[in-house]
Amino acid sequence: MKAENQNDIVVIGSINMDIVCRVHRRPEPGETVLGGEALFIPGGKGANQAVAAARLGGNVHFLGRVGNDAFGSQLLKGLRENQVQAECVKITDGVSSGCALILVDDKGENSIVVAPGANHRLTPEDIRETETLIAKAGYVLLQLEIPLETAIEAVSICRRHGVFTILDPAPAPLGGLPDSLFRVDLLTPNQSEAESILGMEAGDIMTTGARLLEKGAGCVVLKRGAEGAMVFQGKNALPVESFRVDAKDTTAAGDAFTAALAVALNEGMEMKKAARFACAAGALCCTRLGAQSSLPFRNDVDRFC
Repeated sequence: MKAENQNDIVVIGSINMDIVCRVHRRPEPGETVLGGEALFIPGGKGANQAVAAARLGGNVHFLGRVGNDAFGSQLLKGLRENQVQAECVKITDGVSSGCALILVDDKGENSIVVAPGANHRLTPEDIRETETLIAKAGYVLLQLEIPLETAIEAVSICRRHGVFTILDPAPAPLGGLPDSLFRVDLLTPNQSEAESILGMEAGDIMTTGARLLEKGAGCVVLKRGAEGAMVFQGKNALPVESFRVDAKDTTAAGDAFTAALAVALNEGMEMKKAARFACAAGALCCTRLGAQSSLPFRNDVDRFC
């Protein structure tokens, strides 16, 4: 149930149709392997975070683009069925909706190839057209399956209006993260993404967190999978324990984590408690197959905690 005194959460990002196939093991280069049934499940990092936040009790608006095709209609329907307000999703002619090909092995680990389609038509002008909505939000969530210049414009508008920004820098840009995208209120990479956007070799977690803060992030919550998370805030580094589960599929676990973090902060939880809540949401997500189909509801997370 949504609390009337909550601020709105605006999610700006990608929306895809995920084509998921289970395999005994993921193929080597040049190899063909037989898999199970192909499942068509709504996904995309942005839409995953929007649906996750709504299921956890947030008042959520989603900004994005879909193609004028069958997948686009299904994806919009899925958002609305999950109580995500999708009036700012544009239907785009002449391009397909985003699509992701996902292989999940027996260990629950996945390999993902994304064809961005309409997601890469989301422009800075689209963001400027929704400035009034963004200005009234409490929290804005961003990821990087949309053009970098669009994400930069969104952060600029948020800073102008004093709106709290959360960036999940995934997928990490090949050319590194622009300086303006480091300067968000909260950055939520995993360890490999953090190293990639910093342009550094694998190092110790304390150095990684400190470097991200030096780059301008107000706070960093480093996602560590089964190891939980680490909160870097000011001079403090606080470990957050995870929850042990029998993982079936890790798809969207990071999205569930970031969305849960936003919802918890929106409800007034302090950062470490919010990160613990986020760890629970991410862990529960791993117990089911698929992206949006695996995202937990609030009652499930509360019981799990």
